[in-house]
Amino acid sequence: MNKKEIAAFFDRMAPEWDARQITDDAKLAFILDTAGVREYATVLDVACGTGVLFPYYLARNAARVIGVDISPEMTRLAAAKLHDPRIEVVCGDIEAVPVLMRCDACVVYNAFPHFPDPARLIGRLAMWVKPGGRLTVAHGMSLAALDRHHQHGAAHVSRRMLEPDALGALFAPWFQADVKISDEEKYIVSGVRLPE
Repeated sequence: MNKKEIAAFFDRMAPEWDARQITDDAKLAFILDTAGVREYATVLDVACGTGVLFPYYLARNAARVIGVDISPEMTRLAAAKLHDPRIEVVCGDIEAVPVLMRCDACVVYNAFPHFPDPARLIGRLAMWVKPGGRLTVAHGMSLAALDRHHQHGAAHVSRRMLEPDALGALFAPWFQADVKISDEEKYIVSGVRLPE
């Protein structure tokens, strides 16, 4: 799995992405509550895709949303979706994009298996999150469903998702993982950024 292949894969998927999304407002509300997305928060949306979560952040009156995605086509669609001065869309590799500002909440939604080195990613994301802020990795499906989903055409651009305890262990030394949920409908690991 390499990043050029990942970007090319999601460029191909971008035109149909929104039509293929199944959103569950109650599930997303739970995920964003866990992630600490609240009024006046600054949010980093990692692998934001076409901006699926942007309306949810704005509905919570986030002060600023920075969406970063490696796919030029995904970011083009995300940038065109909502014309709101609170949203900034950046095309680039989150592991290389300069830190624009420290955020209250960092959300990696339905994207974590597409990063080749989980520990390296978490270390990089720690640079974006304020002490006391939250990093949240979430999926809107179970681990078993996620594995099945990636076997159908995305195996070359994804790896198996970590069990919650294993991912929680990778959060240290930057975050205290205080939420680890894996059930039949969702997967969430979330942690508070430790003091520096």
